Amino acid sequence: MAEEAVERTLCLLRQAHVYKLPPRPSAGGWRCQEWPKTNHIFSGRVRVLARGDVCNVQLEDATTGGLFAKCPLNNDNPEISVEPVADSSRYFVLRVEDDQGRHAFLGMGFVERNDAFEFNVSLQDHVKHVRWEAEHA
Repeated sequence: MAEEAVERTLCLLRQAHVYKLPPRPSAGGWRCQEWPKTNHIFSGRVRVLARGDVCNVQLEDATTGGLFAKCPLNNDNPEISVEPVADSSRYFVLRVEDDQGRHAFLGMGFVERNDAFEFNVSLQDHVKHVRWEAEHA
């Protein structure tokens, strides 16, 4: 009988703001200072869930728990899925996907620097765990 993976919440962060992004910048990377504040499209909580090797960043309505967007983490190259911006430690660019595999890039920012740190560390810990499991399998 195959063992079924348990879903774990790696972190739950109460408040983040989501932005529609302008066109991708040059090689210098994304800069949150270039995101017009009128591009704010959502505020809610961030939940990082893992089931086995699969990790998803979920943007959820804080009141209803409804899913706004989901960002699957690429374990081999996490920067493809969650890219830190060049000018702030509190902002990231997420590559969100729908159930049909279509993707879009959204900007996400935390009010508190501690939340951004916890978010970043939870993703790094997941990737380290997956790599350790692969090496010791």
